[in-house]
Amino acid sequence: MENDNSKFKFEFKKRLYSWVLRLIKFIDSLPKSSVNDVMGKQLLRSGTSVLANYVEANSASSKKDFINFFTYSLKSSNESKVWITLFRDLEKGEPKEQDWLLKELIEVSNILASSILTLKGRK
Repeated sequence: MENDNSKFKFEFKKRLYSWVLRLIKFIDSLPKSSVNDVMGKQLLRSGTSVLANYVEANSASSKKDFINFFTYSLKSSNESKVWITLFRDLEKGEPKEQDWLLKELIEVSNILASSILTLKGRK
């Protein structure tokens, strides 16, 4: 059981890392404009925070701390969804990449939310 859990954690971290790499490439590919620059920086902060807080959770000193980092990761994920959706609706950036980033982020958010509920004993 522990081995499956360790494998899942490793695979999920790899998945988040790959998502962040694609997100950075997406942001970097946006045409230069004041709107893209500001929104891109916001998305970069929230998007990289999803991974950073997940990594921090795995070295948390208590269950409460662990849950808090997962919660921060989920909040960053939700914020990132807003920025990606705005880019999509403003037709800024590659639509297929936006769709992939958003779809993957929704799945990541669902995993994080489910994990938080399980950790809190509500699932």
